[in-house]
Amino acid sequence: MGTYKAKQKETVVSGKFLQPRTIFLPASSIRFSFQENTVWCEKNHSRKHVVVFDFVTDWCHLSCEYSHAHNMEEFKGSPYRRRGFDIESGDPAGSGERHDDGDDEFSDSPFDIRSTKNASMERLKRWRQAALVLNASRRFRYTLDLKKEEERQETVRRIRTHAQVIRAAYRFKEAGEKAEAPVQRTPSAPTGEYGVGQEDLLCLSRQHDFSLLQQLGGVSGLCEKLKTDSEKGIMGNDEDILARQIAFGSNTYPRKKPRSFWTFLWEAWQDLTLVILIIAAAASLALGIKSEGIKQGWYDGGSIAFAVILVIVVTAVSDYRQSLQFQSLNEEKRNIHMEVYRGGRRIEISIFDIVVGDVIPLKIGDQVPADGVLVAGHSLAIDESSMTGESKIVHKNSKSPFLMSGCKVADGYGTMLVTAVGINTEWGLLMASISEDTGEETPLQVRLNGLATFIGVVGLTVAFVVLVVLLARYFSGHTKFADGTPAFKAHKTTASKAIDGVIKIVTIAVTIVVVAVPEGLPLAVTLTLAYSMRKMMMDKALVRRLSACETMGSATTICSDKTGTLTLNEMTVVEAYANGKKVERPTDVSLLSPTLSYMLIEGVAQNTTGSVFVPDGGGEEEVSGSPTEKAILHWGLKLGMKFDVERSKSSIIHAFPFNSEKKRGGVAVKTLNLISINLQADESVRVHWKGAAEIVLALCTHYIDENDCVQPLHEQKMHFFRKSIEEMAAGSLRCVAIAFRSVEPENVPTNEERLAEWAFPENDLVLLAIVGIKDPCRPGVKDAVQLCTSAGVKVRMVTGDNLQTAKAIALECGILASDADASEPNLIEGKRFRALSEERRQEIAEKILVMGRSSPNDKLLLVKALKKRGHVVAVTGDGTNDAPALHEADIGLSMGIQGTEVAKESSDIIILDDNFSSVVKVVRWGRSVYANIQKFIQFQLTVNVAALIINVVAAFSTGDVPLNAVQLLWINLIMDTLGALALATEPPTDYLMHRPPVGRREPLITNIMWRNLLIQAVYQVTVLLILNFRGISILHLQHEPSSRAYKVKNTVVFNAFVFCQLFNEFNARKPDQLNIFEGVVKNPLFIGIVGIVIVEFLGKFTSTVRLSWELWLVCIAIGFVSWPLAVIGKLIPVPDTPLSRLFKCKIPRRRRAQGHEADTADGAKQ
Repeated sequence: MGTYKAKQKETVVSGKFLQPRTIFLPASSIRFSFQENTVWCEKNHSRKHVVVFDFVTDWCHLSCEYSHAHNMEEFKGSPYRRRGFDIESGDPAGSGERHDDGDDEFSDSPFDIRSTKNASMERLKRWRQAALVLNASRRFRYTLDLKKEEERQETVRRIRTHAQVIRAAYRFKEAGEKAEAPVQRTPSAPTGEYGVGQEDLLCLSRQHDFSLLQQLGGVSGLCEKLKTDSEKGIMGNDEDILARQIAFGSNTYPRKKPRSFWTFLWEAWQDLTLVILIIAAAASLALGIKSEGIKQGWYDGGSIAFAVILVIVVTAVSDYRQSLQFQSLNEEKRNIHMEVYRGGRRIEISIFDIVVGDVIPLKIGDQVPADGVLVAGHSLAIDESSMTGESKIVHKNSKSPFLMSGCKVADGYGTMLVTAVGINTEWGLLMASISEDTGEETPLQVRLNGLATFIGVVGLTVAFVVLVVLLARYFSGHTKFADGTPAFKAHKTTASKAIDGVIKIVTIAVTIVVVAVPEGLPLAVTLTLAYSMRKMMMDKALVRRLSACETMGSATTICSDKTGTLTLNEMTVVEAYANGKKVERPTDVSLLSPTLSYMLIEGVAQNTTGSVFVPDGGGEEEVSGSPTEKAILHWGLKLGMKFDVERSKSSIIHAFPFNSEKKRGGVAVKTLNLISINLQADESVRVHWKGAAEIVLALCTHYIDENDCVQPLHEQKMHFFRKSIEEMAAGSLRCVAIAFRSVEPENVPTNEERLAEWAFPENDLVLLAIVGIKDPCRPGVKDAVQLCTSAGVKVRMVTGDNLQTAKAIALECGILASDADASEPNLIEGKRFRALSEERRQEIAEKILVMGRSSPNDKLLLVKALKKRGHVVAVTGDGTNDAPALHEADIGLSMGIQGTEVAKESSDIIILDDNFSSVVKVVRWGRSVYANIQKFIQFQLTVNVAALIINVVAAFSTGDVPLNAVQLLWINLIMDTLGALALATEPPTDYLMHRPPVGRREPLITNIMWRNLLIQAVYQVTVLLILNFRGISILHLQHEPSSRAYKVKNTVVFNAFVFCQLFNEFNARKPDQLNIFEGVVKNPLFIGIVGIVIVEFLGKFTSTVRLSWELWLVCIAIGFVSWPLAVIGKLIPVPDTPLSRLFKCKIPRRRRAQGHEADTADGAKQ
């Protein structure tokens, strides 16, 4: 009996992906029947073996014993186990919970979330429940869909479990075959012109059937059947790629169709207040037609219905446009680029263009782009947690060659042959099931929901009061028509008239709620983020997390890499030291001794992850690899290296990939032809090392002199080399040392498992050369650093390079002002920093400007120390080991060119051109997001306050309101959609970079905004109320018929109100600047034009009439006055301390005083 045991909590075998079914394995005549939590194993129609599965929701701990009639063997459980930490989701035990900042967890306000990057599900639920929302489907559209997120996690767990059960069944079969003669599987029919069938390839990728791989002739046989070369790859022409896509599919998976415009239109209808208004419009329409006839009676109800439909359509169009922008950005995020070998050339293509038969080089940090088998590899280790849920690293070799799509390369390097793509891989199935983006909220969005809730509560209260007052005045006979007759007379007014009057009052009250509850306020964040993200793409920054876009505006420090970010990443060897002296012309091989040049070229050719392609027709060699590798390979070519020839002379038997901790990498090579050199004629194994100059030099005990003799590296010569390194570093050169040593063949393991664990020697090395590589600073980087400094953002360089090289580049870039600043703690080495206590690290972190020879862990320690000091930290990184620091930082910035996929997935923003100037542009856009939202808040609150006060005062005094339902809906349209479009899409200005960063705890409404808002609101309320109560006399309308005069007066009030908002929109553009027209190029001035059109031509709908040109001038003049008024207001000084803090300070003082008095009283009693 085979038994799989684990603590039972939930059976998932019979879930969505594991319906009770039977799996038949023809090769072994074994049938597995899945029923409930049991797998029945039948062989030759005899149900002999029973496998019982008990599953925990998140784990699939499988331990198996196989019992046979004559033999019992232990057989290993599935290696696909979920450990305590799920690397993919970043949460312990796959709990699906997000871990919040401690400060936020204990915050009193549900809307006070400092960072949503790691916020818990409970924290996110809390603010949603506290928000006052009229249209939840629209308000929460671009926030994290908690329900879908839970469904996504459940789907991932089920698919993983499905894969684990199938593999467990096959392992059970293999265990049985250990005791019985294995049955050969019959290969499936070939697919098309290829010698292997799709079914066999699927079996390889899903069941990892090693015996089938052997049947197909191993990796070399599979390459032959797929018509590919294990070194040069496929031909790669259009016909070849098309044929492979037809035969084996493309590397894409089906995605859910994006939501159509009609979906957004339907969601816009979900607003409760708009539904009530439509119902009221229908009732008003029916009553109006009944009482006044269809010709005149449809205007009241029809006008409300028209206004509601207009609001819905405009809202839907705006939302749909935003969704299209997000879709294009999501497509860009999914489009990973990989290198492949095609026609012998190493080229970069989209992951979607990979086909079966492609040969792909893999290195640390890469994502495995498709299912495949390992062709060749050295120390290759794969993190399969994204597919299996286990954090265990799996080592790959010829006995375990299967690679799964979606996994990450944790260590080593190698090449793979693609055997399955797209939906034919488990990763493709997984992504097809969870492809829909579940959204994400930002801290500013949460805070704005809190502000909207507060305003909404006030608005609801005002609407309720207006409703009660208007109903009371109506039924008491105090509400009168324009001619002075009461609107309601007891026992005389008909029921239909009374109901119509009540409907109009309810409509006004509901419309006040529509205006008062600012649904568009939180959505304005989405609008400005969508606009900013699209523009940031043009500035070479791809935003992966929405919240990072706004958080960047609060950044107080940037920890930047040196290579490729502050420098051009265009490296060239310009100096060299070899044969114990400086080589005057580094590219002249005649200046090097024969033995040294031979060993140097062998080391350069073999100890590299780069490659050299020589075109068949001749021409210049094409060098690929990292910038450092390319520089050294170019140098080798100039020394006469024939890359392919040198690679063929010896073979790599083991490799130690470059490690950012040890700062070096090496290979052990076995020569195929013994070559007699002065060192040792019969040697056959050599170890080549390459890495940071001072670190490799410290491991050397010998060097080769000018006479080709190996000499001891005595103190005098060691001092010479050290001084040479310091001089090159001071000249901002990157120093790399190349060394080797011989190894006795009997000391080299021959077994593959032992060889994989062999730590080959790294002492007693023979120094071959030390080279200085020039990597010039990027043009404009000094100006970018100075701009950051003036903006209150401190730039720190964190590099793995030599401290002196880092110092030289920092002086050139302006990070260090002068040599006087280049001393500890401004300039510090990584090992020195990590040796300090935590308290001391926090103290010193404030002063650090340059950290050299730092490890990824040093960067992480620096980030943590700065965050504890209250900084908002942005960090750049490109390597796999940078992932923890990128994740820990408030904003992680990965490099788009040199960055690994692991680094990119851990980051929040990808800098597409690896340029520091692009990082500074991201800071500008981050500040612009916050500034634009504040502009919109100031504008919307002014409209809110003015409209509510005008209607409330008018309702209390006359029982009628000057702004009717349709007019209020139009004003709401101006505020929510057109206003946001005008203000939330303002591009960033240089002015934003001349003020300090925005504190994440600073109030949304600043003292400057309060000043501007109150001045404009008081002005508008005063003028419009005067017009409302005295407008007929002021506008000289006494001689007009009373109904006409009343309509003209109300039209002027409405028109003047619209012009006030139009002019005030310009004021809101520059809350703290006098010149409000600066940068105006394409502002949507159509608001005023549409306002004029609606007043002139839609009078029946809005209860307005056409105005004379004199009254138009009056309306424009009333709006225009807001401009000089704003200028005068901006001259009024305001306190720096926010009003909210001033109020908070007074309350604690009183409490402390009361507490002190109580303590004194208690002391007196004692």
